[in-house]
Amino acid sequence: MPRVFVQGNPVDYYPRHAPEARSGSVRRITETGEDVLHRPCRDVTEFGPDLAALIDDMFLTMYIADGAGLAANQVGIDLRLFVYDCPDDDGVRHVGHIVNPVLAAQDPAGRRLLDDSEGCLSVPGATMDVPRPDRAVVHGQDKDGNPLSLEGTGYFARCLAHETDHVNGRVYLDRLSKRERKEALRQMADRREDVYARRAANIEALIS
Repeated sequence: MPRVFVQGNPVDYYPRHAPEARSGSVRRITETGEDVLHRPCRDVTEFGPDLAALIDDMFLTMYIADGAGLAANQVGIDLRLFVYDCPDDDGVRHVGHIVNPVLAAQDPAGRRLLDDSEGCLSVPGATMDVPRPDRAVVHGQDKDGNPLSLEGTGYFARCLAHETDHVNGRVYLDRLSKRERKEALRQMADRREDVYARRAANIEALIS
């Protein structure tokens, strides 16, 4: 079984960080409550160097923040796009991006929900259990406009669903009860400064 899949395809070798990050610039990560995170994003209609540069920036920003995925509205850009570098439950690494993602509907009869811990770079420091299907299929395009489909299980399925939620204007807090949401925001208030300190240290380590 290949240990790394890039854009859904197996590869023999892949570096620790996606090569796109080398050309990227660090962007500010938006936080829950900012309007861009709470409305559906616009479809990407222009494919070219500007989109590729945004993807570069998103990869670097994701690594700086120790993330497994990052959507464009998490760096303040109102477009349907996300990047990811995420393992599944078998330890297989999945790396890539997808433009205009749509999460495929699943037959409720065959769907199995996993209630597992989930965090978000836009809710810094908070983790809560969120039920998600153990399998996800996302259809969209790559940065050149070519059709692309991604399939994930376990934690990678959670990542695909979480990031697709983002481009649809939802954060994982929206899937919590009022009591759970209050607890997540309390965690964020308590841990936010530590999270930003780690991100600052990562900037020094990755860019210097």
